[in-house]
Amino acid sequence: MTGGRYEMFRSETVTDARKKDNLEIEVMDYYTGKRRSVKTLSGGESFKAALCLALGLSDIVRNSAGGIQIEVLFVDEGFGSLDSESLEQAVSCLQELSGKNRMIGIISHVPELSERIEEKITVRKKNMGSSIEKL
Repeated sequence: MTGGRYEMFRSETVTDARKKDNLEIEVMDYYTGKRRSVKTLSGGESFKAALCLALGLSDIVRNSAGGIQIEVLFVDEGFGSLDSESLEQAVSCLQELSGKNRMIGIISHVPELSERIEEKITVRKKNMGSSIEKL
C-alpha cells in the first residue's frame, strides 16, 4: 500500500524498565534508510499503517484460528487524511481484497471515494431519523 516505502517491525528495545517486553512498533522508512517510531508518522501515514495492521491481523486470524472466516471488514474514516496518491493506493488495495470472498465496507465523507466505489449505501439525516438509500 506504500509502494514498498515502509515496513513495520516490532521494536526490540524495551522503553519501560518495569516490563520485560513490549508491543511497540517501528517503521523502516526505505526512503530515508532509517527505522523510526510509528509515532513519527503523519496522519495519512498513520492511517495507512493502521489499515495495513488491521488487514494483516484479519489474515492471521483467518489462517490460524481453525476455520474462522472474517468475511466483512469495515474501515471507518481516515481517508480524508490521505493525499491523492495514498488514497489511490489504499482504495486499489481494498478493491483487490474485496474480490477475495470478503466484503469491505468503507465509511467516509471523502467525495473521491464515492466516485470509485460501485455499490454504495448512503445514509441521509432527517428530522425524524435517518434514511438509507442504496445506490
